[in-house]
Amino acid sequence: MKQIHLLIFISIALLIFSSFKVQKGEIFSLTVEVKDLQNSKGVVQFALYNKEGTIPDENYKKCYKILKEKIQNGLSKVTFISLPMGKYAVNILHDENENGKIDKGFILPIEGVGFSNYQSVGLTNRPNFSKASFELMENKTINIKVIYM
Repeated sequence: MKQIHLLIFISIALLIFSSFKVQKGEIFSLTVEVKDLQNSKGVVQFALYNKEGTIPDENYKKCYKILKEKIQNGLSKVTFISLPMGKYAVNILHDENENGKIDKGFILPIEGVGFSNYQSVGLTNRPNFSKASFELMENKTINIKVIYM
């Protein structure tokens, strides 16, 4: 009988403590907007990263979450939901042919790209997680500049 009472007590204690683990305020949403797209062809691919060393990621294999959205009047936006508090970075691709990858000319992308916290990219300003990252500690909206080479 004592074992049953102990088992019930442990079960109740675990239930109470697990409810404190995810408190209101620890889960957020992130809205990402892009404007001034050069045309409405294709979609915008929004890749969300949450670890150091994941950017650059030309094949989108290291991203935490990825969403795609249509373009309307030169803009597109998505909302990532249920994100735990933490450090994130965003990479966008204006994927005009909807193949899910960065198409390149000789070396440079021929489709628009962008990164959180970046206004330009180039050989001397290569994207990395450290520079592109930001803290998510509340529901947030960010704008990303699309860069066409």
